[in-house]
Amino acid sequence: MGAPDWLTARPIAHRGLHDRAAGRPENTLAAARAAVAGGFAIECDVQLSADGEAMVFHDAALGRLTTAREAVAERSAAELGTLKVAGSAETIPTLPAFLAAVAGVVPVVIEVKSRYDGDLRLATRTAEVAAAYAGPVALKSFDPQVVAALRDLCPATIPRGIVAETTQDDPVYAALTPSLRRSLSDLLHFAETRPDFLSWRVDDLPCAPTYLCRLLGRVPVMTWTVRTEEQRARAAAHADQMVFEGFVP
Repeated sequence: MGAPDWLTARPIAHRGLHDRAAGRPENTLAAARAAVAGGFAIECDVQLSADGEAMVFHDAALGRLTTAREAVAERSAAELGTLKVAGSAETIPTLPAFLAAVAGVVPVVIEVKSRYDGDLRLATRTAEVAAAYAGPVALKSFDPQVVAALRDLCPATIPRGIVAETTQDDPVYAALTPSLRRSLSDLLHFAETRPDFLSWRVDDLPCAPTYLCRLLGRVPVMTWTVRTEEQRARAAAHADQMVFEGFVP
């Protein structure tokens, strides 16, 4: 399918409309409800629990946002649901609970995390939850194998996107082969993934993959993460919608 208009109609709140000082940490139900109240679409992340549930949490490890130190994948969904996030009253939600809180009022864009190791359990569970959800939802991932797999795992009505950046300076890329890194930055996997949309790092715009996809393939581009006025201007000039953080558009 092509990308529906709702995918880029509203600014997208990065990990929800979060504000730690206000007791709304990233990727929590409070951040989701604040985005809904503001009329913003929501971007969230999912990691896999030890018992196979999709948990709304960005990091692979728990240490940055909770008092626990192990990997998310080492705790059950029930255990993860007891952990307070960033000293707030909020806990780590399951993806079904997160979507229930949004209740279809605004679109949700779910990023499926990956270790680039061929493990599709999280993609499979996320696709199951998304297929059962009545509201507007899209799935995306940095991993081309995940995006390609979602074509078979998801109903055709759920749009799929690739998340990418041109300059790969994050340490997570260090373990990847040079050929895979080039494929990621130049979108050389396009024939296999056939994404309905791109999600590209704002500081890398403009670039050939996003320009050509918008011009020739009519593939829309959302861009992340917009935090400054300069980035907002760049997003307006070279993308179809922004994933924002730290201000209210």
